[in-house]
Amino acid sequence: MTVFGMGKHGNVGVKTQGFATPLERLRDVDVAVIGGGPAGLAAALGASRAGAEVVILERGKRLGGILNQCIHDGFGLALYKESISGPEYAERLMDDVGREGIRVETGAMVLDLSADKILRVNSRSGYSLVRAKSVVLAMGCRERTRDMIEIPGDRPAGVWTAGTAQNLVNLQNLRLGNEIVILGSGDIGLIMARRLTFEGMKVKGVFEILPWVGGLERNVRQCLSDFSIPLELTTTVVDICGRDRLSSVVVSRVDEALKPLAGTEREIPCDTLLLSVGLIPENELSKRAGVELSPATGGAVVDEMFMTSVPGVFSCGNVLQIHDVADWASFEGFVAGKNAALHARGEIPTRGTIVRITPGAGVRYALPQIVRRSAAGVDLHFRVTAPRRNVWIEARGSASGTIFFRRKFPRLLPSELQKIKLTTAIDEDLEVAAHD
Repeated sequence: MTVFGMGKHGNVGVKTQGFATPLERLRDVDVAVIGGGPAGLAAALGASRAGAEVVILERGKRLGGILNQCIHDGFGLALYKESISGPEYAERLMDDVGREGIRVETGAMVLDLSADKILRVNSRSGYSLVRAKSVVLAMGCRERTRDMIEIPGDRPAGVWTAGTAQNLVNLQNLRLGNEIVILGSGDIGLIMARRLTFEGMKVKGVFEILPWVGGLERNVRQCLSDFSIPLELTTTVVDICGRDRLSSVVVSRVDEALKPLAGTEREIPCDTLLLSVGLIPENELSKRAGVELSPATGGAVVDEMFMTSVPGVFSCGNVLQIHDVADWASFEGFVAGKNAALHARGEIPTRGTIVRITPGAGVRYALPQIVRRSAAGVDLHFRVTAPRRNVWIEARGSASGTIFFRRKFPRLLPSELQKIKLTTAIDEDLEVAAHD
């Protein structure tokens, strides 16, 4: 990827909130987008089309992010109205970025971000500061590891996260092993079950600790059922065996509290274990800037414009909330980027009456968590806590009991992010809940 120069630069003295810096190279830009995946690319396009000078700062060698290793199809159904692969999806967004003339730096690691939107950047062209009028956070997410879920046992080779395995197989053409067990039913794990089967490996089973699947139903059908790969719910790995190389895992049924049930253990010989046990938004930079984070999503608390608690700092994509479809991350990016450009021109107020939106019974979270402008037409995202059939979703005023939204859904799953539109202007705090 070509590295373009950007903004004003030179040796200048800089005094910024949170940084006391000597003479350093400073570059100015309207909107800085951190991350070049599906959300970051869309955010840059949204900002550029709204008239802003934009730079994308991507720490990888090329744009596209996780899309580059997702060689399966299913991308673009909402954005491009056709099913394409991850690299094709990324290429279309990158082509648009090129046509817009957006400035790009790959191999650019943002080391720090201050509340006054000064970014410390270490890139191929050297160390510098970027001063932005607006910042869009689009850093994506990372996988949960074995240590995070505390699986006991030996420490042999052959234990991988599903995303790392996807990279090794799809981009480096490596064979992971012969007999595979997958813990967790996230979408990457389901897709890798099919991928490894294509490569001649035996997937002996997918085991999920919860009583429902963590990935999309279409991936269960297309990746497991179509290839007769066993799926066991309320089951987890309780021991890992093998001195140098993984030799087997021990699985056990779990009770309602997700604790292993004594007497249900069984050993499964295998040489490879993939972990598909959840994703965590990459919000270290957000924390350094003082952005308020939501315990429910792991991402930022945002308003209806995707602006965080720090004025002029916006968030979108998997760093904000984990998406099951890349298209939705891109749609968030387009909106966040456009609003970042408007903020850079001083056209978005950062103060005003705040209305709060909170989750109620049966709803894990609702986003945005706050609304600064009470105009109608707010898009509201939510996830339920458990599978539900014939369920009513209500957005009700906390003080008056006024129903701002009510609709019956034939089926809702925790794995599927839902979006509704509040067509009535909001003038009080809301609670979003699920009712039979």
